[in-house]
Amino acid sequence: MLQHFEHLAPVLVAAVSLWATEYGMKSIVGEIIREIGQKCPQELSRDTSGAKGFAAFLTELAERVPAILMSSMCILLDHLDGENYVMRNAVLAAMAEMVLQVLNGDQLEEAARDTRDQFLDTLQAHGHDVNSFVRSRVLQLFTRIVQRKALPLTRFQAVVALAVGRLADKSVLVCKYAIQLLASFLTNNPFSCKLSDTDLAGPLQKETQKLQEMRAKRQTAAVPAVLDPEEEWEAMLPELKSTLQQLLTLPQEEEIPEKIATPETAEAVKEHIRQLLAKASYKQAIILTQEAIGHFQESEPFSHMDPEEPEESSFLNLLGTIFKGPAASTQKNPQGSAENMGPGQTDGKDKPNVSEPERSQGKDELVKQEMLVQYLQDAYSFSLKITEAIGIISKMMYENTTTVVQEVIEFFVMAFQFGVPQALFGVRRMLPLIWSKEPGVREAVLNAYRQLYLNPKGDSARAKAHALIQNFSLLLVDASLGTIQCLEEILCEFVQKDELKPAVTQLLWERATEKVPCSALECCSSVMLLGMMARGKPEIVGSNLDTLVSIGLEEKFPQDYRLAQQVCHAIGNISDRRKPSLDKRHPPFRLPQEHRLFERLQEMVTKGFVHPDPLWIPFKEVAVTLIYQLAEGPEGICAQILQRCAKQALEKLEEKSTPQEDPKTPMLSAFLLMNLLSLAGDVALQQLIHLEQAVSGELCRRRVLQEEHEHKTREPKENVSTETTMEEEMGLVGATADDTEAELIRSICEMELLDGKQILAAFVPLVLNVCNNPGLYSNPELCAAASLALGKFCMISATFCDSQLRLLFTMLEKSSLPILRSNIMIATGDLAIRFPNLVDPWTPHLYARLRDPAQQVRKTAALVMTHLILKDMVKVKGQVSEMAVLLIDPVPQIAALAKNFFNELSHKGNAIYNLLPDIISRLSDPEGGVEEKPFHTIMKQLLSYITKDKQTESLVEKLCQRFRIARTERQYRDLAYCVSQLPFTERGLCKMLDNFDCFRDKLSDESIFNAFLSVVSKLRRGAKPEGKAIIDEFEQKLRACHTRGLDTIEELEIGQGSSQKTPSAKKQSTVSRPQHLASAASDNDFVTPEPRRTTRRHPNTKQRTTKKKPRIVFSSDESSEEELSAEMTEDETPKKTTPIHRASTRRHRS
Repeated sequence: MLQHFEHLAPVLVAAVSLWATEYGMKSIVGEIIREIGQKCPQELSRDTSGAKGFAAFLTELAERVPAILMSSMCILLDHLDGENYVMRNAVLAAMAEMVLQVLNGDQLEEAARDTRDQFLDTLQAHGHDVNSFVRSRVLQLFTRIVQRKALPLTRFQAVVALAVGRLADKSVLVCKYAIQLLASFLTNNPFSCKLSDTDLAGPLQKETQKLQEMRAKRQTAAVPAVLDPEEEWEAMLPELKSTLQQLLTLPQEEEIPEKIATPETAEAVKEHIRQLLAKASYKQAIILTQEAIGHFQESEPFSHMDPEEPEESSFLNLLGTIFKGPAASTQKNPQGSAENMGPGQTDGKDKPNVSEPERSQGKDELVKQEMLVQYLQDAYSFSLKITEAIGIISKMMYENTTTVVQEVIEFFVMAFQFGVPQALFGVRRMLPLIWSKEPGVREAVLNAYRQLYLNPKGDSARAKAHALIQNFSLLLVDASLGTIQCLEEILCEFVQKDELKPAVTQLLWERATEKVPCSALECCSSVMLLGMMARGKPEIVGSNLDTLVSIGLEEKFPQDYRLAQQVCHAIGNISDRRKPSLDKRHPPFRLPQEHRLFERLQEMVTKGFVHPDPLWIPFKEVAVTLIYQLAEGPEGICAQILQRCAKQALEKLEEKSTPQEDPKTPMLSAFLLMNLLSLAGDVALQQLIHLEQAVSGELCRRRVLQEEHEHKTREPKENVSTETTMEEEMGLVGATADDTEAELIRSICEMELLDGKQILAAFVPLVLNVCNNPGLYSNPELCAAASLALGKFCMISATFCDSQLRLLFTMLEKSSLPILRSNIMIATGDLAIRFPNLVDPWTPHLYARLRDPAQQVRKTAALVMTHLILKDMVKVKGQVSEMAVLLIDPVPQIAALAKNFFNELSHKGNAIYNLLPDIISRLSDPEGGVEEKPFHTIMKQLLSYITKDKQTESLVEKLCQRFRIARTERQYRDLAYCVSQLPFTERGLCKMLDNFDCFRDKLSDESIFNAFLSVVSKLRRGAKPEGKAIIDEFEQKLRACHTRGLDTIEELEIGQGSSQKTPSAKKQSTVSRPQHLASAASDNDFVTPEPRRTTRRHPNTKQRTTKKKPRIVFSSDESSEEELSAEMTEDETPKKTTPIHRASTRRHRS
C-alpha cells in the first residue's frame, strides 16, 4: 500500500506504533522494515512515488517508536548507498531520532555509546553527499540535535567544521541550513556567553602555563614514589631469569668476568650491582655478583647464600636483596634496616605514607587544571571557527535569495549578542539592506537593530537611554557617508513608529547642550543623532532651533567646524528637501533673511575663509546648502558671502604686494584661492538646484492655486470653447504650463546666471585660468577645487558646458593627480545625466578611465559608469568590456563593484546576451585584450548569466561562426572555452553539429579538443536515452577530427606555413585595433567629436561592405573607429593668463 499510496503513511504509522506499544506486537515493526530493506535501491530510484511513501513511513515511525526501530536499522543501511535521495534522507532522519530519543545522555552503556557514534559518523559522512537535498537534510538534523543538547562535546569541533565547510556549498539551501546550524551552536554552546577569541587567548595561555608548572612540580616531587624498587624488580624479573639461566648453562670460557678492584668494599660492589641492574645490564650484574660471592664471603648480603637452595633461586634472592635494599629484610632485621639503607633511600617507605593526603589533593588539583585548560582550549577553537564562519557569511549578505539574507542577518545578531568582535563588521555591513526592495529583507534589518539597540540593559529608563545612545554613537565612529544615511533611515523609521522613548530625546539634548558632562565627540554625535531623528519628526529640532544655533554656530575660539556642520545637517532635516508635489496647497517652510541662523552662518563662513582649516570647506558646503534650503531670497545672502570673501582675498593680496616687487605678478596664498573657487562652485550648484526645485515647485503651486481660484469664480453659464474644454479634459493645459515654466528656468540658467551682469560670471575667468595652467597653479588641492568648480559651472548652462568639455576631458586624460581625475570623472558623470547629447560623443573617454593606473580613479569610474549605464544615460557598446576587465581587478572592492554591475545589468532583458560577442571580440584581441587565464575568469562570470535555451542556441551559432574569422591560436582557444561554459541542451548540441565544419580543423589543438569534450561530459550527466545517440555521434566526430589532426599536423604546418604568412600579415594589419586612449602620445589628435548624426553613416557603410564580402561584423568593430583621444592641441592651449586682481576687481565693482 505504501508503494502505491504515499498519503497513507501517517495512518499506517499510527496503526503500527499502536500495535507495537499497546498490544506488544513489536515483531511487526521488524517484518515491515525487513520488507522495505529488501526493496532494490535501483528499483526505488525509478519508482519515485513508492520511495516517497517508504520514506515518509520510516521518518514518522522513527519519531514514534525509535527504540523498537533501532534493532532493525542494519537492514536499512543498503539504502544509504542507493540513488534515491529521499530514502537516504529517511534513513538519516531515523538515525537522528534515535540519537535524540534513545541514545541521549551521559549514562549510556558502552554498546549504546558505540551505536550512537556510528549513527553520528554516518550523518557527518552524508554532510558531503552528492545530492544537495541530502546535505541540507543532514544540517537540519544536526541543528535539531544541537538544540536538544544531544551532541557529545567530543564532536562539537568536527560538526562545527562541517557547517563552516558547507557555507561554500553551491546550493543556496545548504548554505541556509549551514548558517542555521552555526546559529544553533552559538545559542547552545557550552562554553561561554562571550565568545571573543582575543579575550579567551589570554586566560588560555595563562592557565596552560600554570598547568605546565604543576606538571613539572608534580613530576619532580613524585620521582621517589614513582621509582618503587618492588615494582621495578617485578618488571625486570622475567628478563633477569632468562639471562641467569643462559649464564648458568654456558661454558666458563664464554663468560666475560667483571673484575673487582682490590681496594673496593662490599658496599661499593653492592652499589655497582644495583646500578647495573637499573641500567638493565643483567649479564654484567650477574657476573659481578658471582665474583662478589667469592670475594666477600663474610660480608652482608653475600654471606647468606644457602647451599641447599637451588642456585638460581638463591641468586635471584641475593640480587633482589641488593636491588631493593635492606627494606626487603626489614621484617627479619628491623633494627639494621636503617643502617643498611643505601643513599637516598633512608625514608623511602615512610615518606609516601606521611604525604598521601597531600599527594591525593595535588592530583585532584592537577586534574581540575587539565579540565580547565581543555575547556578553554575548546572554547578558543570554537570561537576561531565562528570567526572564520563570519568572514564567509558576511559575503553572502547580498545574495539574491531572500531567505539566505534573512538567515545571515539573524546569525550576525546572535553573534553580536555573544560578544564575537568581528560580528560588528556584519552588523554594519547589513545597513545598506535597509534600502532593499524586498520587504522581508528590509524588515529583517529593522528587527535586527531593534534587538541589538532598542532593548539595552539598565535599571531605569535613563540608564537604558544612556546605553542606547552609547551603542548608536559607537556605530557613528569612522562611519562613511553611506553608513550614516542608512542609520538615519533606520532611526527615522523608529521615530515614526514611536519606538524611541522620550528619555532618549531628552538625554540627547542634555548631552548636546553639555548639561551632562561629555566630550566634544560625544556632543557632536548627539547632535548627529538628533538630526537623524528630525527626519522622522521635524518638531524634535524645529522647536529647539535657537538652542541648536547657540550650540554649534556661536562664536568660539577655536571654532568647531565639525560640530557646526552637524548642526547644519540637523537643522536641514526640518524641511522637506524634495520637490514639492502639486497637491500641497501651503507654501514651503522658509525663514526670513534676517533670522539669526543666517547671520551666524554668514559670519562663520566669512571669518573662517582666511584661516587654513581643512574642516572649513565641508562646513561651508553644508552652510550654503542650508541657506538655499531655508532662507527667503537665498541668492542675496550668498552673494554677500561671496563679496565679503572676495574682498578679504583682495586685501590679503594687497598686503603681500610690496613696492619692491613687480606689481604685475601679485601672489595669493593657495588655500585662499582654493577656498574662493570652492565657495563659488557651491553657490553656482545650489543656485541651479534652487531654481529647478524650489522656484519651479513654487511656480507650479501658484499656478494650481490660480487655476482652482479661476475655476471657482468662473460662471457656470459662461460660454467656453469646445477646443479649450477638450484640452482641459486631455490634461494638455497643465502639460503646456509645465513646459512653459521649465523653459523659463532653462532660459534663466542659459542667459542670465553666467552673463556679465551676475556675480557668478566674475569667477568664470578665474576658474578657467587655474584649470588651463596646471603648471602655474601646481597645488594639488587648488587644482582639485578648480576642477570641481568648473564642473559645477558647466551644470548651469549647456552652452558653457559645450565650450568647456574639451578642457574637462583634457584634464581627465592628462592630469597626473589621481584625486583630480577622480573628481572630474564624477563631474562628467553628472554632466552626462544633465546634458546627455553633449557628452555622448565623449563616452569612450569615460570608459578609458576604467583602466586608469590609480585605484581610486578606477573605483570612481566603476561607480559612475554603473549609474550611467543602468540609468540608460550612456549607450552600452563594446566598450563595456572595460567594465568586464574590472572583474579581475586586484582590489577586491573594485571587483565587487564590477560583479554587482553585471548582476544588475542581467536583470535588464537581454542586455548581457547582446553584449557578449563584442566583449569576447575585444578581450581576446591580441593587441588590446587580456591574458588567457584572466579571460577565462571573466567569461565564466559573464556566461553564468546566460540561462535561456534560445540565448544559448544563438550564442553557440555565433561563436562557432566566429572560428572562421579568428586570427590566432589564442582566439581559437578562447572561443572554445566560451562554448564549453554555456549551459547546453540537446538543441544547442544540434546547433553545434550543424556548425561543426567551422571548428573541425581546430580540433588538433589539445586544449580546444578538451573544451569540446567537457561539453560532452556535461550533456551526458542529465541526458535522456534518446539523446545519447546524438551525444555519441558528436563525440565520435570530435575524436576522429582530433586523431586525424594529430596524425597530419606536421604536414599541415609544412604545407600551410609558407602560403599563409603573407595573407595573415595583411589581415592583421587591416583589423588592427586602435591604441588605447591612455597611450595617446601626441597633442595633434585631440579633436572635438563630431555630432551624432554624422556618425550614423558608419554602420550603413559597414553593411554595404558586408554584402560584397562575407564577414561577420560586431558593433565593437564599428565603435572602435569612433574612439577619439582627448588631447588639446598646443595652439588651443591658452597662453595668456588672466591676473587674479583684474578678475576680482571687475567683479567687485559690479
